Amino acid sequence: MEESRTRITILTSTYRIKGFIDLLPGARLTDYIVEAKSFVAVTDAEVWELAIGGRQVLTAAFIDVNKEHIQIVMPG
Repeated sequence: MEESRTRITILTSTYRIKGFIDLLPGARLTDYIVEAKSFVAVTDAEVWELAIGGRQVLTAAFIDVNKEHIQIVMPG
């Protein structure tokens, strides 16, 4: 099956993470998160401090984000 890169933003208590996840065409982001095991794979990731004007902490081709730390996830 063909996968589609979907841009997402994840907020944790400390960080804002921007990047991409691989969603099947027509799949819902909510279903993807619910069905993920312990971690969500994010590619082309940028991690920023959550505070207003927060600095960029890192960039990486791939990171795993622990689902227990995700407070908000949204497309875009």
